[in-house]
Amino acid sequence: MMIRIFSLFLVVFLFGCSEEQQNKLSRLGVTWLEGNYQVTFVEGNHLKSWTVIDGKVTTEPNKGYYFFWTRVDGKKRYVQTPIARTYIEEIN
Repeated sequence: MMIRIFSLFLVVFLFGCSEEQQNKLSRLGVTWLEGNYQVTFVEGNHLKSWTVIDGKVTTEPNKGYYFFWTRVDGKKRYVQTPIARTYIEEIN
């Protein structure tokens, strides 16, 4: 019964929020992802992908960015991408 009440409250709350407020709330839900991920940044025709192996993808919710460490050409690189244009897929 409590789950139904909570679900109803959540739906009513989200419908009362603007799209920008919903985006901010969704950003707060994820602080970090740990494991193996394919991170892809897309802007127009530009597409850039990185692979994170046994690493962590962290968010900066207030600024709207993901950041992570990856290897590019054998060197460890720090990458920061905007949340709005980035897709993260878990890989095995």
